[in-house]
Amino acid sequence: MTDDPFRIRLARGRNLFVDLGAERLLAMERDTEKIAVEVKSFTRPSDMKDLEEAVGQFVVYERLLIRHAPERTLYLAVTEETRKRVFEEEAGQVMLEDGIINLVTFDPIEEVIVRWIL
Repeated sequence: MTDDPFRIRLARGRNLFVDLGAERLLAMERDTEKIAVEVKSFTRPSDMKDLEEAVGQFVVYERLLIRHAPERTLYLAVTEETRKRVFEEEAGQVMLEDGIINLVTFDPIEEVIVRWIL
């Protein structure tokens, strides 16, 4: 980890700090690739509402990173259980198959990355 939270420096001296409670944008390096990871918990009663919000935030952060930190690739991080529940369903699959989001899954108990899905 290199930054916690990761700051996106915007034009006119403004900064975007993405740190919403336990959901925050972290900067890390994956091998030699610089990445940013948005961690989402998907705790609402509706997985679709969580997916809509997560994809919306992902698109905003990705567009800003392209302009202000183009060396970084953005990933959405969810638990492996969330991947199975949300991203094996049609709406989640479309986001992955169409390249809308990059996904990384983790095991919160073991505190390890389970898989990278590009």
